[in-house]
Amino acid sequence: MSRRCLIGVPMGDPAGIGPEIVVKSIAAPETYEYGCVVVTGDKKVLADACRFSKINLHINEIKDLSQIQDKPNVLNLIQCGELDYNTFKIGQIEGQCGQAAFRYIKEITTLAMQGKLDAIATTPINKESLKAGKVNYIGHTEILADLTNSQDPLTMFQVRDLRVFFLTRHLALVKAIESLTPERVCDYAIRCNDALVKLGIKNPKMTVAGINPHCGEHGLFGHEDDDVLLPGIEMAKQKGINISGPKPADSVFYFAMGGNYDAVLSPYHDQGHIATKMVDFHRTISITNGMPILRTSVDHGTANDIAGKGIANPVSLIEAIRLAALYAPNFKH
Repeated sequence: MSRRCLIGVPMGDPAGIGPEIVVKSIAAPETYEYGCVVVTGDKKVLADACRFSKINLHINEIKDLSQIQDKPNVLNLIQCGELDYNTFKIGQIEGQCGQAAFRYIKEITTLAMQGKLDAIATTPINKESLKAGKVNYIGHTEILADLTNSQDPLTMFQVRDLRVFFLTRHLALVKAIESLTPERVCDYAIRCNDALVKLGIKNPKMTVAGINPHCGEHGLFGHEDDDVLLPGIEMAKQKGINISGPKPADSVFYFAMGGNYDAVLSPYHDQGHIATKMVDFHRTISITNGMPILRTSVDHGTANDIAGKGIANPVSLIEAIRLAALYAPNFKH
């Protein structure tokens, strides 16, 4: 009998809502159906989250994965990233929280890289806490790229059947558009196609969202669609990629969710973020492709303003765990 899917979850910034959504997710019956979850984090912080969330879990602290108790309402924990409880305060930006969050990610990534986990599903970290703790990364993607020795990982959002890749990430809009070249569009088309195949989607059909209104109307509203996106798309087609476009961004995401395409390549950050989050904010999940491990993630922040109040919504993490379990059997290490 094969073992159940094993998913690693780093606790996230201890002062944010990460610990709360972790305990709520593990307490949710559907999470247990998806697979067995192993958490890296802090036992005291997680126990406090159980208390103020009125969640009844048994925290099973383990040193090795052989000690896992694969049962409902059991939180299997690898304790790491020690905190000074004399200064720790929930909801507060603090360097030690950034350092601890980084340690949780590092521990879980090591296990995944060793092939001991099938996937990881990450919780929110705080950029200010990372900076205060002198952890020199701006976010998860950069941390994971370094820990897995991966070059320029691909970010994909999924909500329902809509999948969106991003040709650029955290750049000012003007710089994002300036950074695009036909060669970059072609390269991303190939890499996105490979990522979809790796996730188990056979013969992916992709398209590219336009940059300008109505894709520029042949230069009336801008030239980037004709001069940058279209040549890149044609180059990708010549390499055997099933891709079309550019398609007007005001309709392409709707048609993709209806099944016309397996994925849309979005030229800039907010275009694809708005399209997915308007479908279902809490169930929009980030999947990082182009790494030797499978990683899904919630797409919200640490919400320090509501941390400790027991009102955080765990749906995003539950959905991230679901997608990790869904894609894990297809994902080849």
